[in-house]
Formats: sequence, C-alpha cells, structure tokens
Amino acid sequence: MRDVTFPDPDDHRELLDRLERYYDAVPRSSARVEDFGPLSLFVRNGQGWPFYARPALGWSGAAVTATDVTRVRARQRELGIPESFEWVAETSPALRAAVERTGLVVHEHPLMALDPHAPALTLPDRDDDVVIRTVGPDDPVLPSALAAPHLAFADPGTRVGTAGVAELREAMRDRTAGDKSLEQAAARIRAGLTCFAAAVRDGTALCAGQHQPVGTVSEVVGVGTLPSARRRGLGLAVTAALVADARARGVETVFLSAGDDDVARIYARLGFRRVATALIAEPVE
Repeated sequence: MRDVTFPDPDDHRELLDRLERYYDAVPRSSARVEDFGPLSLFVRNGQGWPFYARPALGWSGAAVTATDVTRVRARQRELGIPESFEWVAETSPALRAAVERTGLVVHEHPLMALDPHAPALTLPDRDDDVVIRTVGPDDPVLPSALAAPHLAFADPGTRVGTAGVAELREAMRDRTAGDKSLEQAAARIRAGLTCFAAAVRDGTALCAGQHQPVGTVSEVVGVGTLPSARRRGLGLAVTAALVADARARGVETVFLSAGDDDVARIYARLGFRRVATALIAEPVE
C-alpha cells in the first residue's frame, strides 16, 4: 500500500493556502456571502445542497470566539439552513475549541491531494456491463447520477446494502415535482462549473460523483455508490474518471475529503496523499 501522506511539510503550507482560496471561491457561483468578522457564511441562492460557514479568507483581526460562532448559528437558524461549519484543522487551529464551546460536534476527515506526479491509474477491464463515463447536461443518465449519491449517503459506509435500482427510480420520481436540481446541475455543467462522472448500467447510474474546477484547482465531491452495488470498485473507477477529466481541463491541484482512514487508503491507489484534516461541525443528533 502506498504511503498516504506527502513527505514535505513545506509543500503543505503553499498547498493549504491554495485550498483556502478555493474553499472561499467555489461557493460564490451559487451563493451569497454574509460577513461575520472572522467567519463567512455562504447562503445558497435557490435550491441545492446547503452551504456552510467557514473561516473568512485573509482575516487578520482577533481570533474567532464562541460568541462569533453563536452569532452565525443564530443566523443559520433564522434562515432555516443547517448549523454547519467546515474548515481545515491545520489552517485554523483555534476554531475547533470555539465551535465545541457552543455545543457542536466536530467530525474529522482525511484531507487528501493528488500527487501531481502520480501516473493515471489504469483500472482493469470490467467483466460486467457497467460503463464508466462523464455525463453531459442533456444526458438521460444525469437524473440518476444526481439521485444515486443521496441514497448512498443515507446508508453510509462501505458494506453492501439493500437500496438498489428500484429505490433509485423511486428517489428520482420523488425529486421531480418542483425540484430544480436537475436544471441547475445541467446549467453548471454547461458553464464548466461542475463535471459529473458515473458508472452506468442499462442507462442508470449505479455510482456517480463530480468535481468542481475553479481555475487550476478542483475538488472531487459527492462520490456515492448505490448500497446494493458496493464492493465492485465503482467508486474508485468514477473517481479515476473525474481525475482524468480534471487533468484534461488543465487542473493542476485535485483534492478531496475522505470519509475515514479506510476510504483514504482506497483513494491512495489513485495517488492521493493525506495533507491535512478537514473538520465538519454539526449539532448533536
């Protein structure tokens, strides 16, 4: 198994600064920003996955306090959006204590960047009828590529589950009435803001994910496999397709947050190395 960390800590600082600029830039295409001093709250315009609060880019004033976090949480409740905060532990080390003093629970995730010298991973030919490919804005696969990760995240982990194509079709029907997510995803694909890839069988996505380029940086997000289709290498294959697409677009820095150390070891097969720890804070369930 490859080592999952970069050896040179000096590479981390420049890289983490680059990621901070990306984190600040990527929500702005579909969200407004509310200023809370050391914290920025991103509020989505229209429908879609809600955004979060995170450290303000370039803030040089006083350190964030529990009072600052409480103010943001009150605003999130007022807006009816999740009380969620995301940041990088090594970049904003004081934020965790302030967040935890307000009663939020902090979850840790390996933050991984693709080794720029890593060769493209050659995956073995599949012996099933699944095709790994990118998904266009008018592609009939796009609705299932949007719905499949939601079923995956509703049943987290890597074990094989029960939800399959029947549940996927039901989820797609449920999302059609008044849901603009398909239209918005297609618009983002056309604008070059998002690229989708999927593992497709019989015109349906069994696994899907996306990357979101901003300049020469892109994050791989939302890779999820239908629970009944797990343990077949689909997530790795979809991620490899996203990496290939990002590189073809001239992206120099590709990164992601792994669910846990076991998942991080899978991504290491593609050349991803752990560079830091991504933190997500949410209320106690």
